[in-house]
Amino acid sequence: MGQVRSAVLMPRATPALPIQEADQQQLRQWISAFGTPRRVAMRSRIVLAAAAGQSDNAIAQQLQVGRPTVTLWRARFAQGGPPSLWEIAPGRGRKPIYGPEKIQAIVEATLHTKPKGMTRWSCRTMAAQQGVSKSTISNIWRSHNLRPHRSKTFQLSRDPKFLEKLTDVVGLYLNPPQQGLVLCVHEKSQIQALDRTQPGPPLKKGRCGTVTHDDKCNGTTTLFAALEVLQGQVIGQCYARHRHQEFLKFLERLQQEFPGEVPLHLVMDNYGTDQPPKVRAWLKRHPRFVTHFVPTSSGWLNLIERWFSELSSQRIRRDSFPSVEDLKKAIAQFLAAWNEEPQPFVWTATVDSIVEKLCRCRQPLQTIQPGCTLPRRRIAKH
Repeated sequence: MGQVRSAVLMPRATPALPIQEADQQQLRQWISAFGTPRRVAMRSRIVLAAAAGQSDNAIAQQLQVGRPTVTLWRARFAQGGPPSLWEIAPGRGRKPIYGPEKIQAIVEATLHTKPKGMTRWSCRTMAAQQGVSKSTISNIWRSHNLRPHRSKTFQLSRDPKFLEKLTDVVGLYLNPPQQGLVLCVHEKSQIQALDRTQPGPPLKKGRCGTVTHDDKCNGTTTLFAALEVLQGQVIGQCYARHRHQEFLKFLERLQQEFPGEVPLHLVMDNYGTDQPPKVRAWLKRHPRFVTHFVPTSSGWLNLIERWFSELSSQRIRRDSFPSVEDLKKAIAQFLAAWNEEPQPFVWTATVDSIVEKLCRCRQPLQTIQPGCTLPRRRIAKH
């Protein structure tokens, strides 16, 4: 009798799915992204495994899906590339409960109406008005990037010499004079020495620092300060009042802090302490002090305001001061610590970018305030 030989069937090798490196990077980003749908992440894993040369059976076993699913998305990716992983076949997927007309009505109501007796819509008030659930309102607002619960403050300058002053100040920041120093000068008035009515519990794990919601004001002080733009150093002095007499004393202090004949370019606003005749006469007798005024309602152009924000958030806001002297000592300590390692604020916005942004603000405001005017022409970069 002849010998019967049994043939052993070897699994057929599956060729690796050809895929470009850029497409692989895109699939990896989709997998790691928080907002990627689960089905798209699964399809991306299937394609990446196929690109690594794994067989359909191995991919199906590893990802716990059916082998036909692996074969299907291998073929679809080969035909349509990465966009095909997001496609949903007709008739598949969850059916929308509300049509586009209903969604558009909710969006229009959010943008152009207000609830009775209130200033803005909430998810619950809009849901009650439209006859849908609050989750539906939340999803629609999120998909259309609507945030009626948030608001921002703004102020547009009506200075007739806005462009001239803006170009002057921004030019100092972007191209400071080689023979001279730029000082941003301003005052922070009415700084309150607030004393909390009760001591707050100390900071510990699982609990943030706390302060009482009520406080007692033990007096106020005024801080005159000058920020040297290049190095970031700050010269400051506290006074009991904020009159032109105190401002003249502070100018004398600057004269002592920066001796010599080097020109000092002072960036200031049009506040009352800068305008009296005695101040103008003093500046005329000291020609090394060159004044540059920011436009009206444009305090954001003065970099010392940025430093005042650091002072408030880092030293004053969360502390307690039994007296004005304690407040002055705290400000002096912050000044000394800041000047040990000064951090200059780098101005990056150009005149063109500022004017362009203001012109974008002008368009919607003209529909509300027809008399609102802003500069139209563009200025060369500085």
